[in-house]
Amino acid sequence: MFSFFKRRPEKTFFTDYGFLGVDIHSHLIPGIDDGVPDLETALTCLRSFQELGYKKVVTTPHVLRDYYPNSSDTIRQGLETLRRAVAETDLTIQVEAAAEYLIDDHFVTLLKSKDLLTFGANYVLVELSFANAPLNLEDIIFQIQTNGYKPILAHPERYSYLKDHMERFGKLKDKGCLFQLNLLSLAGQYGGRVQQFARQLLDESLIDFVGSDLHRPRDAEKLTQLLQSKELAGLASHTFLNSTLL
Repeated sequence: MFSFFKRRPEKTFFTDYGFLGVDIHSHLIPGIDDGVPDLETALTCLRSFQELGYKKVVTTPHVLRDYYPNSSDTIRQGLETLRRAVAETDLTIQVEAAAEYLIDDHFVTLLKSKDLLTFGANYVLVELSFANAPLNLEDIIFQIQTNGYKPILAHPERYSYLKDHMERFGKLKDKGCLFQLNLLSLAGQYGGRVQQFARQLLDESLIDFVGSDLHRPRDAEKLTQLLQSKELAGLASHTFLNSTLL
């Protein structure tokens, strides 16, 4: 019998993260920041990434001079150690490394000397203080670009002071800054307000990359749980740049 009622389109539910292919934000170099403490834990996390459908991980240790004074050399050395450990397993996932740079005076020094670790099309992952943004943030973004880098701002949904100033996102976008959302924000890792803000940024099509910001094995468990959530189904209508890094 003919019906005048149209069936609602079914939402897409993902079975894995293969639609992303590449994770660009994690902390898997053992013992150099607040991420994994040892190689065994790093390999456990990489196995989880592989089982979740990822083909490549670009791990990004913190560079914070006062807390995690990592350099390009220490990160490269840690990556080589991790790769050797991976080679002794049956893992097939690719592992690369860059860094997550806090925008501060030390970062500006590294920028001027062009001593930054990048990935893909010369992307550099940066973060802001959770207290407040630098007064000259737009100027620093411009400096990043004039030095040949493409800035990606990590987890903008976690900067509560930006929530009531959405016009700043537009200004940063206009200056060529890209935005990376944490999947764990959608999983409620950082509370309901961050989760809501993450949805808003997605709804306004401001997000270019999605990352895990994985620090430990239980974060991978939350990513698995997120696959069963309507929060992840909402990503089906968005296009991200992660897969361009394969």
